[in-house]
Formats: sequence, C-alpha cells, structure tokens
Amino acid sequence: MEYKKKFMYRAIQLAKNGLGTTSPNPMVGCVIEKNGLILSEGWHYKVGMYHAEINAINFVKNLSLLVDSTLYVTLEPCVHFGKTPPCVDLIIKNRIPRVVIGAKDPCDKVNGLGIKKLREYGIEVIENVLKNECRYLNKRFFTFYEKNRPYVILKWAQSYDGFMDNSIKKNSWISGIYSRQLSHKWRSEEDSILVGRKTVINDNPKLNVRKWFGNNPIRIVLDRNLSISDTYFVLDKTKYTIIFTEKKKENHKNTEFVQISFDKKIIKNILNYLYKKNIISLIVEGGKMTLESFIKEKIWDESRIFICNIFLKKGLKSPIISGKIFKKKYIEKDKLVIKIPF
Repeated sequence: MEYKKKFMYRAIQLAKNGLGTTSPNPMVGCVIEKNGLILSEGWHYKVGMYHAEINAINFVKNLSLLVDSTLYVTLEPCVHFGKTPPCVDLIIKNRIPRVVIGAKDPCDKVNGLGIKKLREYGIEVIENVLKNECRYLNKRFFTFYEKNRPYVILKWAQSYDGFMDNSIKKNSWISGIYSRQLSHKWRSEEDSILVGRKTVINDNPKLNVRKWFGNNPIRIVLDRNLSISDTYFVLDKTKYTIIFTEKKKENHKNTEFVQISFDKKIIKNILNYLYKKNIISLIVEGGKMTLESFIKEKIWDESRIFICNIFLKKGLKSPIISGKIFKKKYIEKDKLVIKIPF
C-alpha cells in the first residue's frame, strides 16, 4: 500500500496545477506507473480541455507500454460525454489492467459508474487510496455536490486588538502588502467574491485580481435598495457582476440584477442561486454585517483571518467566529489564522 500512496501523492501534486482554472470541474492528477517507475503524468489543465487521464495516456509514445501498467488518478474517471470524451473508454481501449483511485466522484453522472464499467471490462480497481487527501484537494467540488451549495470562505483583516477599521481613517490598510497580495491570489482561485453595500460605499473596491496573475472572480454585491451609483467600480461593466436586490431592474452589459427578499433566508437563497448557476466557490470579503450573516446561519467552510500588528483602540469591531484552528502562519508581521467549523 505504501508504494501506491507514493504515486497517489504525486498525482495530488500534479492536480494542484489546475487550481483556479478547472472550475466547475474538479482538479485531477494522473500518474501511470510500470515496474515501480513513472511512465507518464498528466493533469486537468483547464475547463473544456482534456482530463488528466487522457493527457497522461496521450503522452505515452509507445502505447504497448501501457500493458501491465497501473494508472493512478485522484478522482474516479468519468464515464459520460461532456466537453471531452469519457476517460474510462480510453483506459479500456489501451488495455490498462489496473486503476488506483483516490476518491469516488460525487457527481450523479459518474458516482461509481466509472468504477463499475472498469470492473465490467476486467480491470482491477483499487479504491480510496489517500481518500481524505483527495477529497480535501477538491473540497470545493465535493461541497458543491454533497451540500448543494458553493464552498464558502470568509475572509477579513483585523487589528491586534480586534477592530476591522478605524472610524477616523476609513480607507487605510490594516494588513501588510504581502497579505494583500495573498488575498488577490485567493481571489484568483475562487469562482466568486461577495461584499455588502457598505463595503462598496466605504471602500469602492474593484474586487478583481491586480496583485496576482489569474482569473478574476465573479463580483457579487448585496444592495437591497439599489443605492450604489454607477460611479462605483462594481458597476463599471468591465467584469461580470451579480447584484442581489429587492428592487426590480433590467440587466445590462456584464451586470445581472437578481431580485430576492432580504429576509432571514437571504444567505440560503443567494447560495441556492449560485448553485443553480454552477458557481462552486465563494469568498466573502465583508463587511462586518455580511460576514456575520454567514456566521449566524453557520453556513461557511473556512475562515481566513489576518491578525495584524497594529492597535486601533477603537472603530468597527471584527466578527467573532468559533471553529477549529486548521492552520496558523505569519505573513511578515501579520498572523494568518485559518479556521474550519467544528
């Protein structure tokens, strides 16, 4: 089993290359091994492109080498036609006798059907090798299909004494430059980013990726009475933006107005709408009331909090969130604390 783990760890490492580019598909890595040596590798580069297994198989010049090889893949191979053909069929066609799978695909179109078809063709299938690691790799994908909502990340920065901003210096930065760069990297890894009306009015954020190379997330704004004017960046029509409001308004270029009730079910209704649009992840960047709405409803999967080396003494108190500390590290002078629910 240990040698199987070694090759699966490599497949996980390869899969991470697809972070921020494969959504709504999962990140998948594949290793083909023969006689203890890696024959070929592949990963899913981008949505709409070939899957990891196909890339790994196509990389092999002499396909006769695949006989008596073992294919390691982080997620169950697909069995249906989408933007690309089924991976299972290519594995069968090339007579690969053994397939080692990290985790079963939760999507209804697969969910055990790929494993079943491989076994029907006499292929040995070994399941659940590094299952927890493979599930964590695709935490967004598994949350989306198992909880029927996007994976939710809450993020904010606070002073050492627990304030989000100083009422006197509203637009001054609390976190350091490298923490802000990391925040932009995070944005590039998620499908969407959400803020409330007050954050837009106070900070006029662009909600894009400027300090990192990557894709911009879909901008999502809560604006109950449509009080944000067209002079703010979120309504500049340059990036796709969703505005949730109680008012009725026609959509215009790159901007979608979604009329919903701002009642107790607002968070669930927003996430349900995003789920139907195939948006698998959401990072919530504030402000305080918006963050606390998610915390109160206990609808979050991860919180990322920068505790900065500055004392404000007064201002807007930061949210209070329970949970288990998953990771702590320093970004220069800022302490990053990542929590997950108990």
